[in-house]
Amino acid sequence: MENKLLSARAVVPGYDRSRLVTRIVHLGFGAFHRAHQAVYADILAGEHGSDWGYCEVNLIGGDQQIADLKRQGNLYSVAEMSADAWHTRVVGVVTQSLHAKMDGIEAVLAALTQPEVAIVSLTVTEKGYCHSPATGELLTDHPLFIHDLANPHRPQSAPGVIVEALARRRAAGLGAFSVMSCDNMPENGRITHRVIIAWARAIDEELAAWIEASVTFPSTMVDRIVPAVTPETLALVAEQTGIADPVAVACEPFRQWVIEDDFVAGRPAWELAGAELVRDVLPFEEMKLRMLNGSHSFLAYLGYLAGYRFISDCMWDENYRRVAKRLMLDEQAPTLCVRGVDLQIYADSLINRYTNPALRHLTWQIAMDGSQKLPQRWLDAIRWHIANASRYDLLALGVAGWMRYVGGVDDLGERIEISDPLASVIKSTVAQSEEGAERVIALLGLETIFGKDLPANSEFVAQVTELYLELWENGAMGTVARF
Repeated sequence: MENKLLSARAVVPGYDRSRLVTRIVHLGFGAFHRAHQAVYADILAGEHGSDWGYCEVNLIGGDQQIADLKRQGNLYSVAEMSADAWHTRVVGVVTQSLHAKMDGIEAVLAALTQPEVAIVSLTVTEKGYCHSPATGELLTDHPLFIHDLANPHRPQSAPGVIVEALARRRAAGLGAFSVMSCDNMPENGRITHRVIIAWARAIDEELAAWIEASVTFPSTMVDRIVPAVTPETLALVAEQTGIADPVAVACEPFRQWVIEDDFVAGRPAWELAGAELVRDVLPFEEMKLRMLNGSHSFLAYLGYLAGYRFISDCMWDENYRRVAKRLMLDEQAPTLCVRGVDLQIYADSLINRYTNPALRHLTWQIAMDGSQKLPQRWLDAIRWHIANASRYDLLALGVAGWMRYVGGVDDLGERIEISDPLASVIKSTVAQSEEGAERVIALLGLETIFGKDLPANSEFVAQVTELYLELWENGAMGTVARF
């Protein structure tokens, strides 16, 4: 593939790839990682002589991605999409690529116990942590935890693999690595730390104590809009590189990465590629989760119900555009503790990013895994408003919109395919409840999403119920217009 790239209309690796050392193992070789963290490493290698290379690992699913990546010599393309032009980069910092099913879990664990590995990073989505989104605690009844507890040397989950790798490093006298979550969760480092320690403690108290003393779990905030890859996307990337690349990914030009600077075995000089290294990521995480991700989910559920396929379609509806901005500034911004950021400018920039016509970001894609996303995107902000006796009409509308969405039928009467780790529980709850107020009460009973406090708050329940009934009667488009 490298020889064929010589005539490409793209930025190609101009550095000596043989100098790269596998210093980071990444779990979850999905589209977002390919378009975000790996790009930072590629910039560092190309412009600053960095030798930090990645071993890419998929544990569950994505076997074809890894097979294609291997076939291409661990090269793949990233296209930045704007309304006027596409700019493509061929990323060359991948040194190894593994799949637990194809290569075996022992190969994955061997990669993690390479002495040079300093960081293990993750983009396994919220559901990959086997935790309760409502509490942040490990779910000890999770099927993957039960399996890995019984088979600690043959783990299947990301936490189980990390714990076993650390156990092997400790036994071999190797130093620990840092574990860096890059998933969209508030205090993602703290959650990862809590899950890993609880997991290790269930296996070996001494191991848990060693991990507690030796491993750091830096939190991060990541931001780049990466729509699902389509055949059209792949065809346009192929025009730029001259090569059909099934691992290619397309994204918006904007990228941001805020990282808690707490690494036990060193780190790349990410700041040279535009990342921000800080002492406390939480204010930035909350800003992004509530203003960007929160408005994204709002548009996803209420947009999909109304028949809008893409986020940019929602932006052409002036009512959706205005309401999304109101949600950001009137209901999410007051709950934040970030300093030194003009939130009005930030909201305007988000609306402009959503409007990008080249970014065909599916509302259905953003609506996936809602049970894992609602607590940090909406419910924590609602709790803030309840505590401060302030209004949260649009946040409540979002919750009602999610409830209508998981009912499985949109406003046009078309069936909705629900993709969620709790899909069977949600579908059962819907099937066993009458449409209307009873449905709201039943869904609020899902404690892993809503906890115990919100269903016990009569004002919250009444407001969500009222808005749910309005959505049922008037549809999402009419209800959004009223606001």
